[in-house]
Amino acid sequence: MSCDRMEQQIAGTLDLTQVKPYGDTMNDGRIQLSFTLPISDGDRAVEAAKEIVISMGLSEPLIAWHQPLDHEFTHFVAYGSLQKGIDYTKIKVSSVEVCVMTMEETDQFIREQFGRKIKIIGASTGTDAHTVGIDSIMNMKGYAGHYGLERYAMIEALNLGSQVANEDFIREAVAYDADVMLVSQTVTQKDIHIHNIVELVELLEAETLRDRFLLVIGGPRITHELAKELGCDAGFGPGKYAGDVASYVVTELAKRWEAKR
Repeated sequence: MSCDRMEQQIAGTLDLTQVKPYGDTMNDGRIQLSFTLPISDGDRAVEAAKEIVISMGLSEPLIAWHQPLDHEFTHFVAYGSLQKGIDYTKIKVSSVEVCVMTMEETDQFIREQFGRKIKIIGASTGTDAHTVGIDSIMNMKGYAGHYGLERYAMIEALNLGSQVANEDFIREAVAYDADVMLVSQTVTQKDIHIHNIVELVELLEAETLRDRFLLVIGGPRITHELAKELGCDAGFGPGKYAGDVASYVVTELAKRWEAKR
């Protein structure tokens, strides 16, 4: 079922201007929370947890589970009800709009549109030592049943790994004659992912190389809107796989190459 059709069906039984969380019944506003408090477990701690839920603007607090993590820390699983809904019809988001193709469809698209392999270079740049993101997109085995870019017959993928300095990443991209630079950013403390991407974009612009590559970033705190604000071409957050990235990349490259003709 398409997203549009599903929303039409939902709209028939739900006021989209007053959307609330769904728990047991429509519009009950029930929300599940989990949090840790720096207090000892006990009846007083349970009451404190209820007060936390109420302070969030939720009613009917229920502590479904509590467990001591230490003598001075307790973890809680709680429920509460949200009274006020949100107007779903007014929500606007910036997202990558592309028809996601299968691996075989992507390979065929590349053969027909380019007649050669597309070259993609990727890395976790800066001080980011995490490779799970870049590996899930690029490595042959991929992630969660979604094969990585290395498995595509018409994509030549080079994964540089983690802690790659932006200067080195640019140098390797030029030497590789890449079409696409793919950056993974997992560490987000103190907005280091933002500072790192800004530096990368500024370095590319300083060397008049920004327009040479399609620049795509991904990570747990990355959105397409943020990516565009930082000067990149696209951004992919959680729940996206190699197929999403590959489909966008080949489609966007085809548009740009067609515009140059």
